[in-house]
Amino acid sequence: MFFAEIVSRAALLRPLVIAPPGAKAWLNAFLSGFGGFIAIFLLAQLTSDLHTLLLIAPFGASCVLAFALPQSPLAQPRNLIGGHLISTAVGIGAFSLMGNQPFVYGAAVGIAIAVMELTGTIHPPAGADPIVVLAAKASWMFLISPVLLGAIAIVVLAFVYHRTVSHRPYPLKMF
Repeated sequence: MFFAEIVSRAALLRPLVIAPPGAKAWLNAFLSGFGGFIAIFLLAQLTSDLHTLLLIAPFGASCVLAFALPQSPLAQPRNLIGGHLISTAVGIGAFSLMGNQPFVYGAAVGIAIAVMELTGTIHPPAGADPIVVLAAKASWMFLISPVLLGAIAIVVLAFVYHRTVSHRPYPLKMF
């Protein structure tokens, strides 16, 4: 009841308020940032609660695409999930075969970029995955958790968020 009263009184003041230039841009920026906050907060909270890694740094950049540019081909589920899986697999494969020498970092990122392009799964944040994998000396389980589970969570959260909060279309194309 209290909330409804505040909303109705604020509505009476609306004709007196002139929206500043760029108001829509401010709202979109807030909604994009808030979506990213929710996704990363939930992944961090689940990591803490479940004692299972579900969050890696490249997911922050994935949230930029999924929440600020949901119409971008680079933000679509095929690219977000596929790009992370491919790049992580390349990183783990490179580490398994050659260790984590400086040359391997460059080779793994380069190969990941090429494979993402060949498979139509380019997702720029995923280009950092081989670096994360090599620095962490990750095993094949890293591909499942945090990468697969975290990427799916971001896509699901973006889908729900855009349907219920931002009202921007997402995804434009599933796979």
